Order: sequence, then C-alpha cells, then structure tokens
Amino acid sequence: MTINELRAKRNQAWEAAKAFVETKRNSDGLLSDEDAKTYAQMEKKVQDYGAEIERMEAMSAMDAQLSKPTSTPITEKPMNGTSVNDQKPKTGRASDAYKDGMLKALRTNFRQVSNVLQEGIDADGGYLVPEEYDSRLIEALEEENIFRKLGHTITTSGERKINIAATKPAAAWIDEGEELTWGDAKFAQINLDAHKLHVAVKVTEELLYDNAFQLEKYILRQFAKALANAEEDAFLNGTGVGQPLGLLADEGGAQIGVTAASATEITADELIDLVYSLKRPYRKNAKFICNDQTLAAIRKLTDKNGRYLWQDSVQAGEPGRLLGYEVHTSPYFPAITAGMPAIAFGDYNYYNIGDRGTRSFAELKELFAGNGMVGFVAKERVDGKLILPEAVKLLKMATA
Repeated sequence: MTINELRAKRNQAWEAAKAFVETKRNSDGLLSDEDAKTYAQMEKKVQDYGAEIERMEAMSAMDAQLSKPTSTPITEKPMNGTSVNDQKPKTGRASDAYKDGMLKALRTNFRQVSNVLQEGIDADGGYLVPEEYDSRLIEALEEENIFRKLGHTITTSGERKINIAATKPAAAWIDEGEELTWGDAKFAQINLDAHKLHVAVKVTEELLYDNAFQLEKYILRQFAKALANAEEDAFLNGTGVGQPLGLLADEGGAQIGVTAASATEITADELIDLVYSLKRPYRKNAKFICNDQTLAAIRKLTDKNGRYLWQDSVQAGEPGRLLGYEVHTSPYFPAITAGMPAIAFGDYNYYNIGDRGTRSFAELKELFAGNGMVGFVAKERVDGKLILPEAVKLLKMATA
C-alpha cells in the first residue's frame, strides 16, 4: 500500500470517527461509556495510520539517501586547475544549503525540515519563505503588475499613518506697520492597513520527486502571476473593504479631469484637456494608464495635419508615448464604456502600496492525498491608497 493510500484511509477513518461522535451524543452532549470506548478505538486506528505513514516516509527518505552517488563528478576543465568546489560558497539565506533545504522540505511534505529553514514558523504550520525566494517573488510581481513599478511601495510592520496637508497657508500683502494676518494650516491622515491575499496551487507527487524538474521556480512563477493579477485589479478597482482602495474609486480615488462629449469616442482635444487638467507639478512625472482596446482607438487619432498623436518608442523595452508622456496598459482598466473612466493621467507615485511583513509559504499535507497531489499556499498582507487624489486625473466617458 502506498503512502497516499494510507493518507486517504486515515482521512476516511478520521471523518468516520467525527461522524460517530456527532451521531452518538446524548441530550447533554456526552457519549456513553460504550460509545466512548468505540471512539477511542477509532481514534487509535487514526493514530496507527499516522505512525505507519511516518515509518514509510522515513523509509522513502532512506532510499533516496542511499541512492545518491558515492563520488563527486569532475566539474573542472582539463588543465584549468580550478574546480567548482574551490569557488567561494554563498552564506546566509542565499546559500545553496538554504535552497536545497527548501526543495527537500517540499518533496517530503515538510516532514524533513533542516535547521537552516527554521527562520520562523507560521501559525498554521507553514514555514517562512527564504529571503532569496521572497526577493524573486517581488521581481516577478514587478514584471506583471504595473502598479509595482509606478506606485510607491512601503514595507510596514503595523498600521501606517500618512500625514496629508489638507489646507496650506496663503501669503497676503500688508502695509508697513499693519497687523499681521494669520492663516490656519490643517492636516489630515490616511491610514495604510493590511488586507490578506492568498493563492493556492496543487502539484502532483511526480513533480515533487522528479529531480530534473525545478519545482521551486514553477511554483514561484505561478504564485507571482496570480498575486500580481489580483493586486493590479485591486489597485485599480478595489473598494477598500477587505481589499485596497483602487485608483478608480468614487471616493478617495482619482479626480475627474475631463468628461468626454461622446459615450463611445475620444477626441484629440479631450486628451489635451486631460493633460492640462492636471496641475503642473504633477505633470513632470505623469503617465497615462488605459485598457488595450482604448489604446487601439487612441493610436488612430491624428492632428489637423493628419499626423498621428501616438509616438512609438525609440528604445527597446520603453513604453510608447502620447503627447510626450508614457502610456501603460492594464486589462483591469475599464474599456471605453458610457459613464466610466477610460483613461487615467497623473503621477502614480502618490499611490502608496503598503506591504505588511514577509510573504509566507505553507503546504497542505493531506487535503489532496487521495488524488496523489500536494497543495501549496502563498499569503501576503497588502494595502494601497491614493494619498493625493489631485495627483491623478481621469477622462470619463459621457453617459449614454
């Protein structure tokens, strides 16, 4: 019998034991002596399954250890005089031992966890992702999520309060010897809290035990894409309830700069009006954000001389420009729809992203054991808000 079959049987035995207790309770919620003995036997059977599973896992680990080669392969070039073993080893969490320990823990369902991994233990039994892995996850988020590039990211350990100058004092002319006039400078606060975001995947046992497959890269890549997509959607359309407050929120989001005359079309003059609806200090670092379909319509616009407003990038990897400003697209930004924002223009550095601590990584030991699969879960806590609504202006389509 395989380990997965034993796990499935243990799950069935435990579910049967719980169901037995629920059906045998009397009016006081207690079991009779006879039923208590029966439950004790059922519970012991579950424990026996657990002991057998641990024994088989230990045997499997021993087989893997004994199957390793007994000699080190030659890795240096002939007459070179240097070997890979002579290179300076990495230390800390970037070491190969940390990486190998993480991969070994994954393949053994976290039954074999070396001391090098025990930086911290999650409340539900998971282990903290090594810093090297967390950095790679951040990089993947930056590739997928435009707000990780455009916004301002803050790492927080608790609720972050950001002070905002609500009103500023104004200067006034006075004659010599006259009494000074005093103005009041008022300040407001915006709080960055933390909302939990998670992603879960299932991996077959064949992948776990396939040495040629780089499992950790696959899992991190899938997690990064899922987290990035959810983040970008929330940073644009989030309600602020259980998730970040999005850039397009009616209250606390960007301000309406221009309302289009049509519900289905955008004109060149409206784009120019949108640019100059933004105050001059914010225009220095301003950029456009829109949907791909909206960009397709914008690229067809021409001036009175028949020249396209769109300017292709002259450097690989750089975004194209519209009226001299960079353009970024997001599938989560609304397309041209009556009564909806179609384009955002502003300095997105005023959209603050608050990362609460380090992302955690946990495995689900037996949930999918009957299917020959193992589940892995990544979690993060993040918030986002536009701290100065006047820093971003929207072009809103007319109502139909």
